[in-house]
Amino acid sequence: MIHVEKKKKKRKKKKALILILLFSVITVAGIVSAGISYMYNTVKAYEGLIYPGVVVGKTDLSKKTSEEAKKILKSEYLDKIVTKELSINTPGKKYTIKFGEIGAKFDLDKATNEALNYGKNLNLISKYKLIKNPVQKNVNLDFSYNDKNIKSFIANIGKEINKEPINAKLTKVGGFSVSEHQSGRKLTSDKLQKDVSSKINGEIGVNIEIEAPIEEIKPTITSDKLRLVNTRISSFSTNYGAISSPQRANNIQRATQSINGTVLMPGDTFSFNGVVGERTVARGYQAAGVIVGNQVESGLGGGICQVSSTLYNAILRANLKSTERAHHTLPSSYVPLGRDATVDWGTIDYKFKNTLNYPIYIEAYTAGGNVAFNVYSNNQLTSRSYDITSEIYETIPSTTQTVQDASLPEGEQQVTQKAYTGYKVRVYQNTYENGSVINKELISNDFYRPVNGIIKVGTKKS
Repeated sequence: MIHVEKKKKKRKKKKALILILLFSVITVAGIVSAGISYMYNTVKAYEGLIYPGVVVGKTDLSKKTSEEAKKILKSEYLDKIVTKELSINTPGKKYTIKFGEIGAKFDLDKATNEALNYGKNLNLISKYKLIKNPVQKNVNLDFSYNDKNIKSFIANIGKEINKEPINAKLTKVGGFSVSEHQSGRKLTSDKLQKDVSSKINGEIGVNIEIEAPIEEIKPTITSDKLRLVNTRISSFSTNYGAISSPQRANNIQRATQSINGTVLMPGDTFSFNGVVGERTVARGYQAAGVIVGNQVESGLGGGICQVSSTLYNAILRANLKSTERAHHTLPSSYVPLGRDATVDWGTIDYKFKNTLNYPIYIEAYTAGGNVAFNVYSNNQLTSRSYDITSEIYETIPSTTQTVQDASLPEGEQQVTQKAYTGYKVRVYQNTYENGSVINKELISNDFYRPVNGIIKVGTKKS
């Protein structure tokens, strides 16, 4: 009987232990289930919200929806950035543009999407940890602007700032007078563009000021250099009155007027065609005799070779060397052999370079049937003088051919080609100092080819 009672007691204890264990398991399961449920509900509540600790720019967007976040960011950043100013300082004026005018903006959509999606791809427990134990997450607020608007802004500043330099001018009315030069200025647009790009930013409440890089542009002809022109260093003239028609005289006068007042700085090159320009009826030129091959024909601008030849001699006497010069095919009556310079628009030019250390001023005029050139420069050049001489070292006679022509009346003669004697000529520049020749330099060696004449003699009987 006692043994039976002991067995019953053991069974009761075992059942109680099982019940306790079962209750414990159920309790733990309940607690775990409640915990999981709580975590789930906590995380679930943040499905449409930004997790705690998420900061965009400098703004905490914890527990905000995407729309709420956008609204806050718009108010804090976008609405304020458009009133920010960019100023470019120049001497005497400040140029200002608001950020709204350059298309400044923040990418609110990108920032809010990144903020909202932060942590959403993690597991339940990791999400719960981010919510309960937040760690600050910084999200960038991307800033941008329209670079074309900046370039346009800078270009408009340049239009006001940029100023071409003004050269000094030398005029001669009796004596010389010099107008003052003016320096120009230029906005260095490329550098300013780089400066703006490096300093422009989306920082709220801080305006930007930049000093404009401005380059001074000095004129090529300054008043102090022109004041060095103070004396005549050479002159030369030829007569055209006795050999010119009114048309030829007109052409000489027009070409001479075009050259008068020409200033050449050291290193400059003079071009006759460039200065005188094309000889056209619209510019007042007329038809007169010109040398074409071995003939004298009527051509527009005939006679201006006397102008270029007269200038050529004045330039040689100023100790300036020609860089481009051609003689006529036939000798000219107005200058000695070897001292002519022919020109023809588009094909033949006369050029010389100012090789002196001073500017030169060319005075050109016509008076009393003469065309004259005076070359002026600095009085330091007058210690020496220069003269030009020609040496005919060979004369080549021409012949005249008689040709019978049955279309002309018997005995009648017609010259179809005038005969010209040929010459070989050396031209020298003689340098004088204290009245003595100290140097003789060969300038050119010219060959005027002989031209045989042709006379037609009529054989037609009446």
